[in-house]
Amino acid sequence: MSAKLAVSRRIRATPYTPRVEALGVSDYSVVNHTVLPKGFGRSTADDYWHLREHVQIWDVSCQRQVQLRGPDAAKLAQLMTPRNLQTAITGQCLYVPIIDNNAGMINDPVLLKLADDHYWLSIADSDVALWAGGIAQGMGLDVTVDEPDVAPLAIQGPKAEDLMAQVFGEAVRAIGFFKFHYLDFKGEPLLIARSGYSRQGGFEIYLHKPDLALSLWDTLWQAGQAFDIAPGSPNLIERVEGGLLSYGNEFTRANNPLECGLQAYCNVDKNTDYIGRSALQKIIGEGPSQQIRGVLFDGSPCPPCASTWPLQADGDDAGYITTAIWSPRFRQNVALGMLGKRYWSPGQKVSVHSADGQIRHGTVTSLPFAD
Repeated sequence: MSAKLAVSRRIRATPYTPRVEALGVSDYSVVNHTVLPKGFGRSTADDYWHLREHVQIWDVSCQRQVQLRGPDAAKLAQLMTPRNLQTAITGQCLYVPIIDNNAGMINDPVLLKLADDHYWLSIADSDVALWAGGIAQGMGLDVTVDEPDVAPLAIQGPKAEDLMAQVFGEAVRAIGFFKFHYLDFKGEPLLIARSGYSRQGGFEIYLHKPDLALSLWDTLWQAGQAFDIAPGSPNLIERVEGGLLSYGNEFTRANNPLECGLQAYCNVDKNTDYIGRSALQKIIGEGPSQQIRGVLFDGSPCPPCASTWPLQADGDDAGYITTAIWSPRFRQNVALGMLGKRYWSPGQKVSVHSADGQIRHGTVTSLPFAD
């Protein structure tokens, strides 16, 4: 008998849950105390091919927004990340590592600048609002930190733009990558960003009117019939191939941005002040001792990677696998892992000690694996 998720007030449903359940959702996860649909009865491989070839609609309401609003909103946003936000413009989305005083990763959200005094942090699975609120309170900042009732809906896949143009008009095509515009839906301006947790292209609709949720879903679903639309969710094969990291899987607060390959988002200029700056500056000076890489390995399709798998090279510990799955395109297993400095160069041969007791031959690669 398969286990079931017991939903309560501690685990929030979403405004789209009735449609998700009507379409036969088979699996859920929980992110930010909110359900995330994870399957609709298809295999991960079938879902992968559909995502690469057509268009999917994803309920990603679990992608909660931490709102910073007030005269000190920009100051608070900068205090939380080593990425320089001074040149950010309204209408821009920025990927930002959030770190603690030891440069440990707290989250890696997308920051949306709505105005000079108004920001959203579209977060992964950790309680960023508590961190932001604590900083604001402790430093006496003039800013309100809260979680608005926003339910993101993702439209992902190569046909996403054509579908979105059917519903929102040709103006949607003018939205640049990691930019957002406001477009009308039934008299309401909806924030629409060209972004999403896949490499296949698409959009995220930040719905701020829950009473419009089912109408929005139904409109997109009906228009999507011409594009072979299907319900979906972030696909594990596509995520790993694309080198998309998952907080809590690839890294935690025990890791720093350099270990996650995020040095490009770390500014140590004296004009950029943020929590953890001195610790991060020291890490940059010394260089990381380990870093996330890809690993291709042979054998039959590997089992699910529910815990880390050891990596060895020449009999020595080389690191560990964090996520692994069979790729139907590469006809090999693909994985993300944390490799020690001595072993992280592409082409390095490693042995993968998977959960089924097998020892498989692997090769370290750069990320992403493929376009």
